[in-house]
Amino acid sequence: MTLETHVRVERPDLTVDVALSVDPGEVVAVMGPNGAGKSTLLAGIAGVGPLTRGFVRLGGTSLADVEGHTDLPAHERKIGIVFQQHRLFPHLSVLGNVAFGLRARGVSRSEAQVAATRWLERVGVADRAHVRPDQLSGGEAQRVALARTLVVEPEALLLDEPFAAADPSARSSLRSVLSEVLAESPRPTVVVTQDLVDAASLAARVVIVERGRVTHDSSLADIAMHPRTRWAAELVGVNLLRGQGHADVIDLADGGRIVAVEAPAGRCFVAIHPTAVALYPERPDGTPRNVWPLRIEALEPLGSRVRVALGGEIELVAEVTPAAITALGLREGRQVWAAVKATEITTYPA
Repeated sequence: MTLETHVRVERPDLTVDVALSVDPGEVVAVMGPNGAGKSTLLAGIAGVGPLTRGFVRLGGTSLADVEGHTDLPAHERKIGIVFQQHRLFPHLSVLGNVAFGLRARGVSRSEAQVAATRWLERVGVADRAHVRPDQLSGGEAQRVALARTLVVEPEALLLDEPFAAADPSARSSLRSVLSEVLAESPRPTVVVTQDLVDAASLAARVVIVERGRVTHDSSLADIAMHPRTRWAAELVGVNLLRGQGHADVIDLADGGRIVAVEAPAGRCFVAIHPTAVALYPERPDGTPRNVWPLRIEALEPLGSRVRVALGGEIELVAEVTPAAITALGLREGRQVWAAVKATEITTYPA
C-alpha cells in the first residue's frame, strides 16, 4: 500500500511543509541539515506530533486529515517507527521488549515469544534474548528496537537516524540486516539519515529537506550530477555556483566568470567536481580559460585524498593527493593558481 502525506507544522522558529508519496516496497531516504524539519515530518506521519494542516493516508485510508477532523492516535495507525535512541523498556528482558507489542494486542504469551524469538534470530541477537537492555551494546539495542517494531507487522515503517546510537564498527552489519529486511518487505519505508552511505545502501530515492521545504526529490546519482543547493552540493562533494549564462560564459552571482563548453541562457547552476580543480604554485603555461589566483583557506584529510578549501575571486574546493600537498608546498594562507577545464564543468538551468 502507498503512503501519502502532506505534513504542515507551523512553529515559531520554522514552518515545515512537506508533501511525500512512498510506493509499496519503496524506501525513501530523507536528508537535510540539522533543524530542517526531518524528525518533525516523521512525527506528523506517525501521529506523535500534531499537524497544523495536511493529511496522512495509508493504502487510501485516512489516518489524519486536519480539514476532515481525522486524527487517529499513533497506536492505531499501523505505522512502525524506530527512533534515534532505541527507547527499550529497561525493566523487561530483550525477549520481553520484542514481545510487548503483540502482548498489548492480546496475543498469548507463548505465541508472542515465538514471534519475538523469530525476529531476534532475524536481526542477529537471539543469544541476547534473556538479558536486560542495559547489558546491550548500542548496535545490539538498535537491532532489538528494529525487531520490536517489525514483530507487529506494521503496514509502513519510519526510521529516524536508525544507526545514530550504534558504534561505527556496528553500522555496516546493521545496514546489511536492515537492507535485507527492507528488500523483502512490501511496506513503504521512510529513513531519515545524515549519512550518505546509509542513503546509498538503503534507498533508491532521496528527498532533501531544507528549512522545512523539499529542495530535491530524485536519485542520489541525479543529485550528485545536478545539486540545486549548497547543502546538497556539500553532501555529494561537489562545488556549486550560481550565475547568468550566455553562450559559453557564466557570469557568477558573487562576481567572476566561468567558461564552459555550453551554458544555458539565463539563470543557471555550475557544478564542478573537486578532482577537476587543478592547483599550481605559479600561473600555468598556455591560455587556460578558467584560471584564478586563490588563497588556501583550509586543508582537510579525506581518506586517501585531501580537500583544499580555496577563497578569493570565487570559492572552490579542490581534491588532491597527500603527495601533491608535499610536492606543491600547499599550506593554509598560501596563494595558488586554480584551473578548471571547460569540459569538466557541468551547467544546468536554475
